Amino acid sequence: MTRRTLLLGTGATLLLGACGTGAASEKRQLGISAIPDQDPELLNRLYPAVAERFADATGLKVAYRPVTDYTAVVRAFEIGDIHLAWMGGLTGVQARARVAGATAVAQRDIDAEFHSLFIAHKDSGLRPFEKVDGLRGLAGHTFTFGSETSTSGRLMPQYFMRQAGLEQGELRGKPGFSGSHDATIELVAGGSFEAGAVNKQVWDATVAAKEVDLSKAVVLWRTPGYADYHWLARPDLDKTFGDGTRKKVLDLLLGLDGRNAEDAELLKLFGAKSFVPTRNSAYDRIEDVARDLGLLR
Repeated sequence: MTRRTLLLGTGATLLLGACGTGAASEKRQLGISAIPDQDPELLNRLYPAVAERFADATGLKVAYRPVTDYTAVVRAFEIGDIHLAWMGGLTGVQARARVAGATAVAQRDIDAEFHSLFIAHKDSGLRPFEKVDGLRGLAGHTFTFGSETSTSGRLMPQYFMRQAGLEQGELRGKPGFSGSHDATIELVAGGSFEAGAVNKQVWDATVAAKEVDLSKAVVLWRTPGYADYHWLARPDLDKTFGDGTRKKVLDLLLGLDGRNAEDAELLKLFGAKSFVPTRNSAYDRIEDVARDLGLLR
């Protein structure tokens, strides 16, 4: 069993335990979670720190509940086991489709204009290009997305592939689904797939940390911008935990200041300089694309 599998399995156990209890004390505990888009070690540093800050801001007991996949976050949000969730654009609209009145409340400064990258192994024969039409060059090559419901690792890359006139059947074999962005980078750099789609923020962080061999992987193209990650709140947040709870959480997020050492560390883990307000309508395009691709019921 790998360390990654162990960490994910632990997260699943925690979530299942939360789903199975009906104790009043559990109901009074504000649950938060997040899509598992990166290495669990990073997520397990970030979100317990977020939970602590939310607890300080609200005076409530706050628990971070890690999960094994994107679908589990949507389901936990739907049944009320978590009340605030860090979602991608697609998982956010999926959750809102299941929970009437759920609200996107905040995004990072980078999320209004987010980008995916198409990357390739150096030995694939693929070379960088400047226009979306260049994606047709992926025909005949092996390719991996990230998670099946990742906005930046699947939804928008598939959308742009269609814009270029490239259908998945033209790839060499069925596309893979790595499960996370760092896994996509590893698979492409290692030669398991000739090309893949990855979140630009994760790629930049991986390059900065010198965790990818740039002699083996190359960026082919950066997509145009689109709205992506955000905090999603259940409509019953104030009813369950008291009037003003949502405002206290939002005030904390919007008030994070990079000049403060504690705030700066949290923002660094998020890969952002600040949080800004957002609204459901910011993700209308994501919703339209998801319906077109059959990823939203």
